[in-house]
Amino acid sequence: MRKISNEQQYQEQIAQSGVTIAIFKTTWCKDCHYIDPFMPAVEQAYEGRLTFIELDRDEFPDLCEQLNILGIPSFIAFRGGQELVRFVSKLRKTREEIEQFLDRALEVANALAP
Repeated sequence: MRKISNEQQYQEQIAQSGVTIAIFKTTWCKDCHYIDPFMPAVEQAYEGRLTFIELDRDEFPDLCEQLNILGIPSFIAFRGGQELVRFVSKLRKTREEIEQFLDRALEVANALAP
């Protein structure tokens, strides 16, 4: 997973023609650390279909306010700079819930394909 360190990197990545999953986390969030052990396997399962990026919510307060990111971890799918779908809640996210979201992101992207 590519860690994003500035807003330009973020803008360039979400503008790509493929589907990018932006994951908003923080270092102090227990629910964010809960997903760490299984996320590499999830990324591998979606390799070639999705690109994953990680942003520290505390490093991008203006962007998070603009995107209305309140609960973390939060997942937003983008393609061509447009938001496709999001998985945002204050609840802990399971691997199954995350994979359901990723499948939904691919469904939406395919439905909107030119």
